[in-house]
Amino acid sequence: MRRVFKYFVFTFIVFTALASCTEKQKEQKVFNTDKIKEPLINVNKQLVKDENKDIENYINRYGWKMTETGTGLRYSIYKKGNGVQPKKGNYATIKYKVSLINGILCYDSNKEGPKEFLTGKAEVENGLEEGIMLMHVGDKAKLIIPSHLAFGLLGDDNKIPKRATLVYDIELINVK
Repeated sequence: MRRVFKYFVFTFIVFTALASCTEKQKEQKVFNTDKIKEPLINVNKQLVKDENKDIENYINRYGWKMTETGTGLRYSIYKKGNGVQPKKGNYATIKYKVSLINGILCYDSNKEGPKEFLTGKAEVENGLEEGIMLMHVGDKAKLIIPSHLAFGLLGDDNKIPKRATLVYDIELINVK
């Protein structure tokens, strides 16, 4: 009987110790986001402001006349085509060159082939799709896509780094 009592007491102590550790771990995992929310928002606002300044400097350096959409995409259609304009649910095919804002070429359809994608299905970067939807078959355009409309905080795990502003030179060659 004494042995059972000791076993019960030992089990109770171990269980209590483990339970209190678990509670302490839970308390440590609770993170008060209110303390860092405002500083993070301010940092993000500054990063967006800096990126916009870099984009404007780039546009001015090349003397391009570009239109800015409400999302921050800049575009210029420099050769007009006479084909149809894509609608959501169409397949669009493009020829393209994608560079970083510092001029480093990342992708080129001359090497990788034209890109075909279904519009309205988030198969490509938001900024690219937005730009394509402004074009007609045969149009050639320059797009400057801010990072939040491109690959964002992570990049593409290949040639495009995190928070990269992209410069597309594209031609819409087909819509079906």
